[in-house]
Amino acid sequence: DMALRCAASLAAGRQPRGPRREGTVRWSSAAKASAVKINEKASREKILTLESMNPQVKAVEYAVRGPIVLKAGEIEKELRKGIKKPFTEVIKANIGDAHAMGQRPITFLRQVVALCTYPNLLDSPSFPEDAKKRARRILQGCGGNSLGSYTASQGINCIREDVASYIERRDGGVPADPDNIYLTTGASDGISAILKILISGGGKSRTGVMIPIPQYPLYSAAISELDAIQVNYYLDEENCWALNVNELRRALNEAKAYCNPKVLCIINPGNPTGQVQNRKCIEDVIHFAWEEKLFLLADEVYQDNVYSEGCQFHSFKKILYEMGPEYYNNVELASFHSTSKGYMGECGYRGGYMEVINLHPEIKGQLVKLLSVRLCPPVSGQAAMDIVVNPPVPGEESYAQFIKEKESVLNNLAKKAKLTEDMFNKIPGVHCNPLQGAMYAFPRIFIPSKAIEEAKAHKMAPDMFYCMKLLEETGICVVPGSGFGQREGTYHFRMTILPPVEKLKILLEKVKDFHIKFLEKYA
Repeated sequence: DMALRCAASLAAGRQPRGPRREGTVRWSSAAKASAVKINEKASREKILTLESMNPQVKAVEYAVRGPIVLKAGEIEKELRKGIKKPFTEVIKANIGDAHAMGQRPITFLRQVVALCTYPNLLDSPSFPEDAKKRARRILQGCGGNSLGSYTASQGINCIREDVASYIERRDGGVPADPDNIYLTTGASDGISAILKILISGGGKSRTGVMIPIPQYPLYSAAISELDAIQVNYYLDEENCWALNVNELRRALNEAKAYCNPKVLCIINPGNPTGQVQNRKCIEDVIHFAWEEKLFLLADEVYQDNVYSEGCQFHSFKKILYEMGPEYYNNVELASFHSTSKGYMGECGYRGGYMEVINLHPEIKGQLVKLLSVRLCPPVSGQAAMDIVVNPPVPGEESYAQFIKEKESVLNNLAKKAKLTEDMFNKIPGVHCNPLQGAMYAFPRIFIPSKAIEEAKAHKMAPDMFYCMKLLEETGICVVPGSGFGQREGTYHFRMTILPPVEKLKILLEKVKDFHIKFLEKYA
């Protein structure tokens, strides 16, 4: 017995427990032999391997946190070890993470979440009454008045009521029902849940999901994971990334030969392309969805991020309502919003909501069942979402500071959008469309044929090769356009405009210098 216990301890990497005595532990040859046998067994073939794993998960790609970002992490480790590089820091311009880039949190939002998290602060004179009022209301909706309790799967009822009120205000009085609101773990969770419930069939009747190209890779990743069929429709780069219904029709008709297209995804304002759709375009898309019997998904997380003069955000829900009852009572629409973007930039709270209208009553029960499997979204994220939809109003003590902070963030982003567009368009071999909204530039880059050949020799997409060289020579991390999709023979990268203005200017100058050298090297 003692020998077996020693052997098991050795195999587990622990010091064996023998009789308590001074001096070194003596191992019997039997114990050693048993340990060797157990170690041999420990190195048997793994149950889970690349061959045996779920093939749908293996097919998933998510460029925003892909190989380029892993390489950036390696370079950061090398810099910390003191290994010399031609730069002193890695600038991660690959992801829309506002606070990581130095944006300050909105004071009022943080005050309310702090009060909800630690209710003893409700007695503190340091916090304004309007923040305390909101925190008390949220806590009353929580079991045991605690943010640490589970909530209903659809989310806290009073927050869903606030979301519905916000939608009505935003859309000029278009009615919104709290029962159609589902609080989610960021917008991504809602998008994945709706896609999951929509996808069915096999062979040529497998569900096709129409997505814009370029797209946000969440869509292609979710489609791969669910083993659905991705149906690409191309945005018009020559026309400021506009969405053309003729292109939708082409994509749909071609897809009918190999799948059953029944979902149409729209990102407005666009990611990575930054276009803001006008009213006429949205009307055309809704008519197309109604005519072709498509379920509409409207990703509207950048609805506060509109910068270009003459551009305005219109929600699909509002335009649908204004098109009359034949459309409004029939087109099935899921719209998504989040705490992560806008002026808030609160990515880490994972707060979001979706509004789903014209859902079949029996499907509504199925959706709630599906969401109940993950119990509920993070309750601190639900509280943060509440402040996005229920901010201070004129007459409340926090209003002046709130509006000042909000406008400062949005005005700053508008300046950076223009600066980025202007600076990119001064670089030979680079063209950047106006950044009408969102928080990214998606410039088109010319890559010489010699560089394309070298990229192929490295088994890389040409724009991945370009972005990897940019990272290794300047420390700037951006995402190649191939991760979002692009027309054959064109090359792009996505870069956030979130760094502070002075840092952004330096970053753009570095990209300019790199690009000119790159062209010279591979000319």
